[in-house]
Amino acid sequence: MIIRPRVRGFVCTTTHPVGCARNVESQIEQARRRSVARAPRSVLVLGSSASYGLASRIALAFGGGAATFGVFYDRPPSARRPGTAGWYNTATFEAAAARAGLVSACYNGDAFSHDAKKEVVAALKRDFPPVECVVNSLAAPRRVHPDTGERFASVLKPIGASYLTKTLDTAKGEVAGIELSPATAEEVEATVAVMGGEDWRLWMKALGDGGVLAPGCRTFAYSYIGPELTWPIYRDGSIGRAKADLRRTARELDRELAKTGGGAHIAVLKAIVTQASAAIPVVPLYISILYRVMKDAGDHEGAIEQSLRLYADMVYGGCGVQADEEHLVRLDDLEMKSGTQAEVLRVWGSVASGNLRSVTDFDGYRKAFLQLFGFEVPGVDYDADVDPVVEIPTLVS
Repeated sequence: MIIRPRVRGFVCTTTHPVGCARNVESQIEQARRRSVARAPRSVLVLGSSASYGLASRIALAFGGGAATFGVFYDRPPSARRPGTAGWYNTATFEAAAARAGLVSACYNGDAFSHDAKKEVVAALKRDFPPVECVVNSLAAPRRVHPDTGERFASVLKPIGASYLTKTLDTAKGEVAGIELSPATAEEVEATVAVMGGEDWRLWMKALGDGGVLAPGCRTFAYSYIGPELTWPIYRDGSIGRAKADLRRTARELDRELAKTGGGAHIAVLKAIVTQASAAIPVVPLYISILYRVMKDAGDHEGAIEQSLRLYADMVYGGCGVQADEEHLVRLDDLEMKSGTQAEVLRVWGSVASGNLRSVTDFDGYRKAFLQLFGFEVPGVDYDADVDPVVEIPTLVS
């Protein structure tokens, strides 16, 4: 079939298998050029099929030679309908790992469930060395609690009062005002249940009880802080409460893992275009401005550059884990430079629909968004007939 992009709001409902493959292959080439010299022998990545989770897996496998197990939740393709981008990303990763002689396997299913943990632990025990690193990069809008069956849905709202700000309609390329109503107490609680640290804790307990964690194992979860411009909807909003819970969980896990020489950390990463960030009010406009400023300064990084710097320099480099006084590994240092943020604020004050393309990198934002789904990738013939059915032979079921 010939596949074209179909964008609805902040989601593209189609994907291109060849474009997705090229994206992954490009990241693999970058990882091969920059070694993670002291990479762990065996890694489990939760949320491994896109964005920072995928880039982390690529960095540690192709940059460090690690055996990697990926957990993801994506729709497989059929003869009539493409699969999700994460399916094609994973298929490409697994094929490349096999060619490179790397130990690799994956599981497709609801990572929040007890069944997923049981299946993954069994596969790790059977086929992998003891796990020395666990990366938690799960990003989901909903969660079914594995014990109670209660369904939770996260919200992207401020807390305490309404918030009036600018937003970007990425489909129309228009800047407009938006007023976001505050989250209720129940909505905040549900957001923490989905995006907080409970499931991270459950995974580490399942892995520990299953006997698959190596002494000295380290685990990392990803977060974002950002500038004051985004705080009402992010740091101080419902997502912020979930991230605070994630940090409390990291401290608890760190105390437990320290008994065998390991630890738990939060890595604070840079704002990039992801399926999740596209859904957050304020953020697409902020990223469009940020990308323009950082590209002009020559210090823009995407997911693979961030992941390689994290693991090669900040975690498994010669100085060990480099964390601040709050136990955070800060990879947002370039984004948060005072000069960068001052320029972002200056542009934010004047940006409107009429000057959007001249003062921001909106076109770059749109291109990066479509590339998440395999479109607008250089070298891909989008007029060619492609078979959407791609298998993943290393899939654990």
